[in-house]
Order: sequence, then structure tokens, then C-alpha cells
Amino acid sequence: MSTVTAGTPIELVNKVYASLPERVALGRQRLGRPLTLTEKILINHLVDPKNQELERGGSYADFNPDRVAMQDATAQMALLQFMTAGLPRTLVPSTVHCDHLILAKVGAKIDLGVAIDDNREVYDFLKSVSAKYGIGFWGPGSGIIHQVVLENYAFPGGMMIGTDSHTPNAGGLGMVAIGVGGADAVDVMTGFPFNVKWPKVIGVKLTGTLSGWSSPKDIILEVARVLTVEGGTGAIVEYFGPGADSISATGKATVCNMGAEIGATCSVFPYDHNMALYLKATGREDIADAADKVSVDLRPDDGAHYDQIIEVDLDRLKPLINGPHSPDRAHKVGRAVGDAARENDWPLDVSAALIGSCTNSSYEDITRAASIARQAAAKGLRAKCELLISPGSEQIRATIERDGLMADLEAVGATVLANACGPCIGQWERAKAVTDKPNSIVNSFNRNFPKRNDGSANTLSFVTSPDTVMAIALAGRLDFDPTTDTITAPDGTQVRLDPPVGEVLPNRGYDPGSNTFTAPPADGSGVTVAVSPSSDRLQLLEPFTAWNGQDYLGLPVLMKAQGKCTTDHISAAGKWLTYRGHLENISGNLFIGAVNAFDGAVGEGKDITDGGTRSYPDIAKRYSQAGIKWCAIGDRNYGEGSSREHAAMEPRFRGGVVIFARSFARIHETNLKKQGLVPLTFADPNTYELIGEDDRINVLNLPPVPGRNVKCQIVKPDGSTIDFEALHTFSDEQVEWFKAGSALNIVRAKVAGSR
Repeated sequence: MSTVTAGTPIELVNKVYASLPERVALGRQRLGRPLTLTEKILINHLVDPKNQELERGGSYADFNPDRVAMQDATAQMALLQFMTAGLPRTLVPSTVHCDHLILAKVGAKIDLGVAIDDNREVYDFLKSVSAKYGIGFWGPGSGIIHQVVLENYAFPGGMMIGTDSHTPNAGGLGMVAIGVGGADAVDVMTGFPFNVKWPKVIGVKLTGTLSGWSSPKDIILEVARVLTVEGGTGAIVEYFGPGADSISATGKATVCNMGAEIGATCSVFPYDHNMALYLKATGREDIADAADKVSVDLRPDDGAHYDQIIEVDLDRLKPLINGPHSPDRAHKVGRAVGDAARENDWPLDVSAALIGSCTNSSYEDITRAASIARQAAAKGLRAKCELLISPGSEQIRATIERDGLMADLEAVGATVLANACGPCIGQWERAKAVTDKPNSIVNSFNRNFPKRNDGSANTLSFVTSPDTVMAIALAGRLDFDPTTDTITAPDGTQVRLDPPVGEVLPNRGYDPGSNTFTAPPADGSGVTVAVSPSSDRLQLLEPFTAWNGQDYLGLPVLMKAQGKCTTDHISAAGKWLTYRGHLENISGNLFIGAVNAFDGAVGEGKDITDGGTRSYPDIAKRYSQAGIKWCAIGDRNYGEGSSREHAAMEPRFRGGVVIFARSFARIHETNLKKQGLVPLTFADPNTYELIGEDDRINVLNLPPVPGRNVKCQIVKPDGSTIDFEALHTFSDEQVEWFKAGSALNIVRAKVAGSR
């Protein structure tokens, strides 16, 4: 007998909606003005809506999310942490999704089989720990976490957290869905609130209607151009206006998904008829009916106040292509990106084109790409480069196969990969003959940092819509403009591609495909979760030690990063996904992608113990073994990208205590605090320039005091000092995390005390 089924039960939805009107009225009364949709959802999920401070960008707030979702790479560490809490079951509905560990190499069937064999130990662990603690388990081949959540769990007005930065995908169904680290997930699964700063609200007013080659992906590419990779930090992006209601639910999800690339806490669209249609098409008519009854409170009030408003006219929006190296580096398709390529010596010939991922793998996305493929096949055209398709879920795969769309794509040379993340996250094995030299790829993914897709710094990744990816694959050139350019067919004729035509929902309904969901038993107490002491993939955790009450004095600078330092630079993915459940082993990748600001080298620096040059993970290990505490220095938006808490746990595990930066990405800053580190922002950004390779840092008057800057000193080799101040975002509660050694230590103590 099982107690958890695939999908959000209507009882949970009704409970959320039952309190919504009263809470919204309370919010209007307290704030004295109309509310945004964001505020309505947040107020309805507050632990204490009557007394909670509601200062945008200022107040820390406690929330009760409706559910938790974890993907297999991050779930390992999250559940290893949960196991130490001492509870028999999770107290909030939770799921695990096996999507990250499948390597793309040959094709769906073979790649999935190899992954099941290679990752059996991890999959067995995740399945057994899910069974023991009452967690729904989506096995390998189920699909990408965010697509599966959209199909089964997301609902308008709900709130969830997920251990992946693209959790905001569920905003396409009107849900506040926030990407977090595993420690946040553990808090919620153990029944404690989710604590986050009350966000600002950026409004994006959409007018007009998309047409021709323009797609929902172009909306977020344009917003990324305007806001940049850190413009959304500390804010929820709320889309509204007549143009918002013209976009399908899955199109909205695409926009919300990639909102992670502007640093936003999440993104959300108001409830409308398109969401109702999608809910009904995915077997959730009861949720659509319930949402209809409270629909006025699932949309922003007239006159709602936004901290910033961006306007995008969909009638005038043209196809964009962003990259390489940063998702906000925008170009118009065709001549503009071609000119940039020639100026920067980016290869114009495209080596690979990829469609899918959690961002763009809906039925609508695939039908639009397939409509272009059918045109091409009729004219004898085939892709001029490798063309790979990643279905977002088993349901999408089964439906596009049934409806002949897979055959349409294969007719122009496409290879269909497993229902998994694959090349989007570095799980892509390519020939060295391709990656050993500069090469350009185009994809419909969300993130395009160096080494992101195939581990090669030579691969230049450009993000665009599935439609544009397909057109460029057929032309073979980065500068192809499908709105004006032609392709030479085998018979010598010039082919002008017609704009894509998509079907929002399948006329024959969705085919669910194979059942890959395992519900946990009603009583998991008899389930054994075994972790071998000799395993190189899984390792039980030991609690981090509490703060000793002393200031941090004489900290060496293990690493000072030059330029962008994302979570990929701090804790690389790719082959390192193998060790996501083994903190000691994965610490072998610490800072290996970081560029040394002192000499430009990648992944290596000076070891103060003997003056030698070593890799950063080797230095960190030596410092840890010698009991040397250290700090690291970042530049702007340090830690942008993934939610992976390994990028915080590894420095902590190896003796790191303070991270300085000019600015931090939201998720990473929180992850650092959760693990007991102190993230500090230079009050004067120019202080970054003053820190030398042989300097030491003093951090004084600890612990951090909310509302007060931290006094610090640079100690030069000759003993002279430079005083500086650093900013922090610690709340009173977060100071206790630091003092206890980690937030999990607090949770563990509270659980023990409640027994």
C-alpha cells in the first residue's frame, strides 16, 4: 500500500485556495494598496501573515511551501543531510527525479541502459531512501525534473522549492517555485519554515502577440539582455499584461525557467485560460476548476505596484541568439551575430545543434521544430551538423513518437537522446577531434558558460529558440537568418523556410508512455538504506564543527578569482557528477575552473605552506590537513548559475571560513550561510584590487551583527595593514547558523529536542 501518488492531490490545492481570499484581503489591508500576484502567493504561504514584516528587499520571512522537488545529483547530498535529522518521514510532500546522471553519447536506448548500469549504486540509494522517508521516486528515463513537475505537481497559486536553479519553470503554471540548496530542502522536509528575504517585484508588461519566427524563448532572451545576469537578484519577476495571456502555459514555463539566468528568485505568470487548458490536458481538471473559483486572486490587482517595470512589445520582438559564455550576451539572429562572430573570431560553421532540455522540450516546442523539419525534408535538405533532440519527459517522448514528430526530426538527421538533461549540464561525450579546436554550437538550453555543455573551453555555446536552432542546423552557419536567408537544396534551388507552426496541446491527448514512478510504502520503517564505507560515490556526512567564538585572523587567500566565477567554476559538473554523494571525493574539483587573478592560470595557485604552485583542490586539502583556515575572493555575481550546494559544502569541508566578493548570486550566498561560512561583500568594490597573493585577511568582531558592517583588515607581508569594511546579509536567525556550524546543526538539535 502506498500513500504518495504521482501528482498534487486536490485536497492540498483546496487547502491553499481556502485561505487565499482572506490572506489577500489581509495583505491589502496591511500594505494599504493593491497587490501583485507575487505578494498574494507569498502572503498566503507565510507562517505568520499578521505579524511578518513585509519590507521588499529588507525583511527576512518564514514560509510554508507546499512541496519539495529534488533532482538526482543534488538529492544525494540533500537526503544524506536529511538522514542525519532523525525524522522517520518527510513532513512535506517531496519527490526525487533521476535526470542528471545520464550521459549523452549514442542515443536514448543505449545511453539510458549504460546510465542504469553505471549509476546503479546511486539509483538504489535514492530509491531506498525515498521509500524509507515517504518520498515519491521518478526513476531514470522519467524525464527532466522541471518538465515532470509541470506535468504533475505545479498548480496556480502554489509555492514550492526545488534543489535545482531552474525550479522556477513551474511559474509557467502560476506557481512561486524557488531554486534552493539542499539544506533549505532539508529545513522544509523536516517541518521547519523556508526562510528567504522578502523579494522585490520586477514587472514585465507584455503587449502584442508573438508571430512568425518569434517565440517565448525570445522574451526571456530579451529580458536577459535588459537586466543582465544579476539584474534580477533579490527579486521575483512577474509577467503581466495582454501579451502574457496570449502565451501557452509551456511557453510561460520557458520564460520562467530561464529567469534563473538573470539571478531572479523566481518568475511567475498570472492564471489564465491557457493554464486551465494545460491542467485539463494533463489530467488535472479538478485543479483547473478549483483555480477558476479563486481566479481573481491568482492574478495581480489593478494598480499593483512594481519596483521596476520592463515593457516588451511581442509584435516587435525579433528572434535573438545569446552567447557565448554568458546568457545575457544578446544578438539578433543573422547579420548581428555574424558580425560579432567575425569580430571575435568565433567559428561561423556550427558543429552541433541541440533542441530540448528543461527550458524548451514541450509538445509545442517539438511541433514547431518538426514543422520546419518537414519543410526541409520535402526539399531534400538535411542538417549540416550534428542535431540532437532531448525530450523533456517520458510523456513528451511517447507523445511525439506516437504523433510522428520524432520521425519528422529523424528524417533530417536528428538523433533523439534520453529523457534527461544530458548536454545541457555537461553530460555529453563528444569526439576530441571536435572539442580540441574552437567550435560553435547552438542550443535551446538556458545556460552557456564555458565548458558547460561538453567540458571543453573550446566550445562556444549560443542559446536560442528551438525554431532558430533547427533553422541554423539546416543552414550549418551561425549567421543564418531564417526570416530572410535561403538554403541551397541538393537540386540547386534556393529554399526559404516558412515560419514554424506549432500545436500547443496534442489533439489526441498526451501519451503517458512507460510508468517510471515509484510511490513509497505507507510505512518505510523497515526499509534499509545502505551506504558502503568503501563506496567512492556515497559517503555519510559528519556535522560541521561549531564556531569557536574567535575572530578569524591571518586567513590566507586560497583563491582570488578573475572575472566570472560561477558554480561551474567552483564545483564543476560533467564527470564530477559521479561524486555528488561523496563530499570528500567531489572536493577534488574545488575551484578547478576559477581563473587566478594573480597570474591568469586556471585552477591553480600558490600554496603558502611551501610557496609551490598546486591545483586549488590540492592546496585546500593540504590546508585542511594542516588545520589552516582560509578565505577566497570573488568578483561580481560570485556563484551565479546552479543551485548546487556542493560549491558551498566543499570550501567548508576543506577549511574555508569566509568568502569575499564584489557581489553574490542569491542562491549561492544562502548556501554559504547554510553551511556555516561567512559571505562578505566589499563595502568599497575597489578593495578587491588591494588584495595581493601573499596577503592575509583578518575578520574582526565576529559574529556578524545584522545591520552592522564587518570590520576587516588586509595584512601585507611586511606587517602593514589596510582596514576595510564588508557588508553582509545575515539575519538574527542566520547568525545562529554560523555559531552552530551550519543550519543543519540547528535543525538537528530542534528535532532532537522535540522528541
